[in-house]
Amino acid sequence: MTSSLYVIGDIHGEITMLETALDRIATDGGTDAPMISLGDLVDRGPGSSAVIETLLQGKAAGRDWTVLKGNHDRMFQRFLEDGRVHDPRVVSGVDWLNPRLGGDKTLNAYGVDTDPARPVTHMLQDARAAVPAAHLAFLRDMPLFHQAQGMLFVHAGIVPGVPLADQAEDDLLWIRGPFLDHTEAHPWLVVHGHTALEAAAHCGNRINLDSGAGYGRPLTVAVFEAGEVWTLEPDGRRRLGP
Repeated sequence: MTSSLYVIGDIHGEITMLETALDRIATDGGTDAPMISLGDLVDRGPGSSAVIETLLQGKAAGRDWTVLKGNHDRMFQRFLEDGRVHDPRVVSGVDWLNPRLGGDKTLNAYGVDTDPARPVTHMLQDARAAVPAAHLAFLRDMPLFHQAQGMLFVHAGIVPGVPLADQAEDDLLWIRGPFLDHTEAHPWLVVHGHTALEAAAHCGNRINLDSGAGYGRPLTVAVFEAGEVWTLEPDGRRRLGP
């Protein structure tokens, strides 16, 4: 018998939405239900520190939770490690502290003043003092993908036709066009986030669960069971089909 598997889309600091999603999972599948987060725990929303702490504590308590790394999680990690605020995959050229990317909200969640007049070096110093070592270790240890029940779970997607072992980290975290435009079958049903939509979408060869949390839209939580997928809504399951 195939067990139910629960998957949460991009969270982006929306702690209240995460708590609601976890409550829906517990109601539908029980407190021991397996859960996968597709990454982007941080940025834009007000509760990035609480999101990380909630997931960290759940895993520490032995919950069957897999928390994948998103591009925003890596940007936060890199800022803490070496003060980096630019990523070459940001085509607009804006830096991580820009409100469009939302790193300022992540630092605010840890009590760091991100007034644009302050030198970045001062923000970095304050962030290193404020962010618990366990949070940085959690960011560093987040896996890039997870395979289960014939599906591949990854933050952004994959380069079509390239073996999983040869996929570049940057593509797993950032890819859009070559993956989103590909309509043929992959070796797995790919479940991903990263590219925000108005609502979760089943595209046949892939499922996008990024419904725009952090942009004022709801956080999606889905359940996969016996080859079918549903989103968990306030009134229960709603089938998500191609």
